[in-house]
Amino acid sequence: MIEAAMLWNEPNNKSHWDPEVDPGWDRFADMVARAGHAVRQANGDVTRVLGGMSPIDPLFVQNLAGKGVMDAIDAVAVHGFPLDWNLWSIHDWPAKIDEIRAVTDKPIWVSEVGISTFGADEVQVFGLKRTAELLTGKAPRIHWYSLFDLPQAWGATTRHKEAEGSSYYRHFYMGLIREDGTPKPSLDLFGDLTPEIGFCQWFHYHDPRLDEAVTWMKRLGVTYLRTGLSWADSFRPNALDWFDRQMDALGDFDVTVTFCFTPEHRGLMPHHTSAPIDPNEYADFCASMIDRYATRLGVKRAPATPAGPVTVAAAV
Repeated sequence: MIEAAMLWNEPNNKSHWDPEVDPGWDRFADMVARAGHAVRQANGDVTRVLGGMSPIDPLFVQNLAGKGVMDAIDAVAVHGFPLDWNLWSIHDWPAKIDEIRAVTDKPIWVSEVGISTFGADEVQVFGLKRTAELLTGKAPRIHWYSLFDLPQAWGATTRHKEAEGSSYYRHFYMGLIREDGTPKPSLDLFGDLTPEIGFCQWFHYHDPRLDEAVTWMKRLGVTYLRTGLSWADSFRPNALDWFDRQMDALGDFDVTVTFCFTPEHRGLMPHHTSAPIDPNEYADFCASMIDRYATRLGVKRAPATPAGPVTVAAAV
């Protein structure tokens, strides 16, 4: 089932939106507002989510609110990786949620949270357990990033890649399952935390892991998932065939579909982080995908209030 459309991903992170092209997020705000209204027109039951902030920044929310964005969305999402990239403690999660709650009355989702095993598997076990303790009941959606490690050969979506040192390489160790298919110690623990916690799992174009992911998620008791349909990929040959396969495979889950990545030939700059030449093109893409897949899979309205408490199993 489709439950939500997420409009962009980490717009206040320069790896996903170019601050030189759009320093005040004026173009971003216009684009998202148009897309939000287009999604509502396509299907009024789909929850519209402002793409997850990274870093978590109440001033960013206030900026977009002043530009009319909040009239076109239903929920605000945040991302946090305090044991890998953020300069705050994992124990600060409730306070970080409250920072955003102080500046908006929209429900607050945690659409990406994760811990890498770059240093040690045990760090992820601790981080998953503590994250569940701190966030369950504070947000209606908690998407753990991710099920699979990112294959080394694929590369991570950052601007400076290997020049970022360990910050770059941590991208490849965020999964609960290694690239070779072997499980990490956190995998069993995750099964004790579902269905209250779901996954954020990106699938690359014609990703060979799709069917395996579905099998694992059902085995773990996962009921909801965040993934993406790339605007840039939509210009590849036979793109709709892949989109159809992906969405059909995920039809048994409550899916948040993230729409992002500017096609190089449609941006002010030839890069996936660029503001588009015409923001209506992004809005049209979002609406067409919701029209195609909300009808195809059905729609389930996403929850607006936090989930109840969960009993967290002891770390192993």
